[in-house]
Amino acid sequence: MTETASTTPPDELVTHVRRLTPETTRIFEGSFSLLHCSVAGHGLYRAVFSVLLFPVTHPDRYVSLRYTDEKDKAQEIGVIEDLSTFPPDQQALVRANLGRHYHEQIITRVYSVRCEFGILFFDVGTQRGREQFMVPWRIDRAEDYGIHGKVLLDALDNRYIIPAVAKLPPADHRRFTGYIYW
Repeated sequence: MTETASTTPPDELVTHVRRLTPETTRIFEGSFSLLHCSVAGHGLYRAVFSVLLFPVTHPDRYVSLRYTDEKDKAQEIGVIEDLSTFPPDQQALVRANLGRHYHEQIITRVYSVRCEFGILFFDVGTQRGREQFMVPWRIDRAEDYGIHGKVLLDALDNRYIIPAVAKLPPADHRRFTGYIYW
């Protein structure tokens, strides 16, 4: 009876996801203040942008670094599982890049909500003051945020967060749950 040695292939071959680590990856600012990334054994990527894979549940983990190829198609370089493992200067560059793509507002008040043609028009108070935005009235545009909160994705994919819906003033709570009840 002969035994064959079993070898486990690297994660990249199993999942087709390249994991980016501080040991193999260097993130730096290049020409025109663009984000660049070099990955050991894979080369240099210019004009890199970052995407949060789980923006609500893991805003500082699972960051996908991507670039646009010559056919104008986004290609993934790899995924940073935990951004805090990278040097502070590289963390700051990635966070600044994310900040240009993700705009979160914390909703503190709900002054009015009205529905027209399947679009919800919100007038709310946020940490930046009073704001108005539109949300398509669909279940995929309001997601759970933790145990008691909701995150709304507006028509431009900006995020508006209510950390605890039940803690809204009673009239605001009624206005909100009159439309977002799931």
